[in-house]
Amino acid sequence: MGRIRVLSDQVANQIAAGEVVERPASVVKELLENALDAGAARIRIEVEAGGRKLIRIADDGHGMGRDDSLLAFERHATSKLRSSDDLLQIATLGFRGEALPSIASVSRLTMETRAPEDEAGTLLEIAGGKLLRVEDLGRPAGTTLTIRDLFFNTPARRKFLRSESTELQHVAALVTHYALANPTKHFELHSATHALLVAPAVTSAADRMFQIFGRETVDQMIPVAAETDFARVGIPEPPPWKRDENYEPPEPGVMRISGFVSKPELQKLNRNSIYVFVNGRLIRDRLVLHALSEAYRNVIPPTSFPVVLLFLEIPPAEVDVNVHPAKTEVRFRQQSIVHDFLRDSVRTALMAARPVMSFAMALTDSPLAAEALRIDVSPMPGAPDLPPASEGDPQAGDASAFSLQPDPFLATEQRIVFPPQAAASVDEPPFLREPEQRVSGRHSCSSATPEEGDERSETLHSLATLRPVGQLRNSFILAVNEDGLWIIDQHVAHERVLFEKILRERRTESVQRQRLLMPLLVDLQPAQMLAFADLADELDRNGFEAEPFGPRTLAVKAAPVGLEGKELEHLLDEVLADDRTGQVENAEARRRRIAASIACHAAIKINMPLDPAKIEWLLAELAKTQHPTSCPHGRPIALRYSLKEIQRAFNRI
Repeated sequence: MGRIRVLSDQVANQIAAGEVVERPASVVKELLENALDAGAARIRIEVEAGGRKLIRIADDGHGMGRDDSLLAFERHATSKLRSSDDLLQIATLGFRGEALPSIASVSRLTMETRAPEDEAGTLLEIAGGKLLRVEDLGRPAGTTLTIRDLFFNTPARRKFLRSESTELQHVAALVTHYALANPTKHFELHSATHALLVAPAVTSAADRMFQIFGRETVDQMIPVAAETDFARVGIPEPPPWKRDENYEPPEPGVMRISGFVSKPELQKLNRNSIYVFVNGRLIRDRLVLHALSEAYRNVIPPTSFPVVLLFLEIPPAEVDVNVHPAKTEVRFRQQSIVHDFLRDSVRTALMAARPVMSFAMALTDSPLAAEALRIDVSPMPGAPDLPPASEGDPQAGDASAFSLQPDPFLATEQRIVFPPQAAASVDEPPFLREPEQRVSGRHSCSSATPEEGDERSETLHSLATLRPVGQLRNSFILAVNEDGLWIIDQHVAHERVLFEKILRERRTESVQRQRLLMPLLVDLQPAQMLAFADLADELDRNGFEAEPFGPRTLAVKAAPVGLEGKELEHLLDEVLADDRTGQVENAEARRRRIAASIACHAAIKINMPLDPAKIEWLLAELAKTQHPTSCPHGRPIALRYSLKEIQRAFNRI
């Protein structure tokens, strides 16, 4: 008997399921795309146990007759392709005919469907790829698919699923994406306990964005609209010797882009807020991401990312969507044309809103910035003879050497804070706002941990000998010593002091919190509400007292000292931000991330005048920290113009 065998259909379907059905969100994606292809105007999704126990998707599309419903579960059975030539003109979201048989092979599936012209609908029940029953039933036109016990017969795949809350976050993010792409359709997403998303049909993408993200985000978005004719840039044609006598030049078609991009003031720490749709299909394409990065080059820091909601319409013949099993990647036939069109369209829209580049950003990004202006990133103990300690962990060394004087910028006792509308705020021009203060509440400091290079004791110890001179525009502290002129960013300097203080108090369980006069109600996205369930205990240990107040609202009753009003809202929005990078965050990384966010939002701001006593206090406390040269997110705290550089500038050496 030979070694080679032909696999059974059931095994082949399970192998295909490994490519198509990665997790519950993959099932939702395939079925949601089928509903959209069926012309549904209302789509309702129900999920239990993160999708492991139940996924139900009901739509009011055109449905199927009895014969088609049976044939739909055969491998590679589809209504969207007829020949190989159709692969060059795909205008639907689904087309391979693999989704339904693959899903049915690893779950217990029930389908109820009826075409408008049929008198009765059809009920199908399949378990593990085996058809159990088929019968007639009465129901309205449309289709309802119920998926139970996903991966019940493939325990290896089920073992690799994440927690229920994580899987539910992926589902919520996916439904949010398609709700953004289809504003004229009604979307609902329900978990076992409450509604995560209810988005009634609206008339425009701007209205849908307002539904999901709120007015604050919409006000920070810039509309983008442009188009180009492929005939102007040339469209590839076969050479003359390959053209038959009936050859006709192809219609070049038009490439259009529409949607919104964020102003430079609105920044995120990752690419999770970049939504790009090509012919209605959500994609994650390197070419598109690179074009957006180039459009924002020198407008925002390279470690920050914009909010993007763009719809690219392109002739189907110009894009190949059949290059990835999950259809999340595409291949453009004229890559450079698409790249440059996308980059130039976004860049043109940004120019009208581009602010003056800040001093710190110019030093970081400009190739003309002298290296002498940057201070080495290295730890500075509070005293020369202290043993080494990990960053932000003074408990590892002599704790008494790190005792901080009372912070003049924060009240140390519990106090009453009025609701955000009553809180005072510093009125700053947009071009002076540091990334940490921008509207998003997600600061733009690099998330990378600063590298510890060789220590230069003269640089480290000279920080404690600084004599303050004053402030530059109430934002940067000017100080001098024998080494030269120093410029200290007062915000990130205070952020470093607070960061290590928060970690220290967190370890000793001595975090101070302040009660709010009235609970602060914070509206969150569905995925953020799910993230709160995972982070509630850690937030409590850091001084928060919060609880759900409805399906998408959080009631905050207490907060760490120094946080109030909009800064408190922005902090929660940042900490609970949906992270779909797939990386597992350990407990220590979570503690540091939350501590860094609290420090950032509680620190003094730029455009804030400081009296000499507060300046001296800040410099003294900065010198006591473990890492006085960078904030918790890796951004430099101080810039030094050395005496040698000054002498060289005046032609004295």
